[in-house]
Amino acid sequence: MTEVTKKTPKLPEAGQWPDRIAPAVLVVGIVLSTIGFLLAFLWASPVNGAGVNGAEMIGGQMVTNVVLLSQKIFYFHMPVAITSFVALGFAGYYAVRFLMTRNRRFDTCSKIAMEIALLFVACTMITGDLWTRFEWGVWWTWDPRLTTYLILMLIIIAYFILRNAIDEPERRATFGAVLSIIALIDVPICFMVTRLIPSSIHPVVVREGGMSGDMGITLMFCLAGIAMIGFALYRLRFRQVRLTERVEVLKEQLED
Repeated sequence: MTEVTKKTPKLPEAGQWPDRIAPAVLVVGIVLSTIGFLLAFLWASPVNGAGVNGAEMIGGQMVTNVVLLSQKIFYFHMPVAITSFVALGFAGYYAVRFLMTRNRRFDTCSKIAMEIALLFVACTMITGDLWTRFEWGVWWTWDPRLTTYLILMLIIIAYFILRNAIDEPERRATFGAVLSIIALIDVPICFMVTRLIPSSIHPVVVREGGMSGDMGITLMFCLAGIAMIGFALYRLRFRQVRLTERVEVLKEQLED
């Protein structure tokens, strides 16, 4: 009887207190992001270069936009990029915890964080491409920041391809943890490349002091809202996965 009890899989928890507040956090995040969107287009003042008179040569292309949209895209591009970095930070942290303890719960946390990171990395690439088009006149350029971030996205995609290719759970979790850590290592490179390579055409807004008070307030609304959305999506997804695991364990117990 004791041997049978030892072989019985541990029943995952049904939920934690962050799961209960996740829906409310999601709503607040959407509201703050909407306010930030309205502030960006209706209140925040334009920066130098946000408008052109007639036609001007930008990034080797002739641009005739009356108001360049790159400034408005910035209010969402920067927050989704920061949120993707935070998600990757948690993914790497839980990956290290899994390698140290072999606790499957940490593998689940790391995998979900990578899912959230992939979502926000995709949003960053989309807004970044739009920014590139309106700011530099091209859809893509091999700027150091863009290139390192593209490498980061490819690492995350490789992470999910690898997990789907390995059937054995322990090996799948181990290799996935290693790739999560590699992705995390690329984060400071992406962040610091514009400071390490002065020739980079990607702006360094904070260092250059390029934001006025109204721009900073607008950015804070967008950043807070998008960060809350990221947190809520993580907790909702985590609860879904844990409940699925709980059902699987209950089925195994009933079959035994």
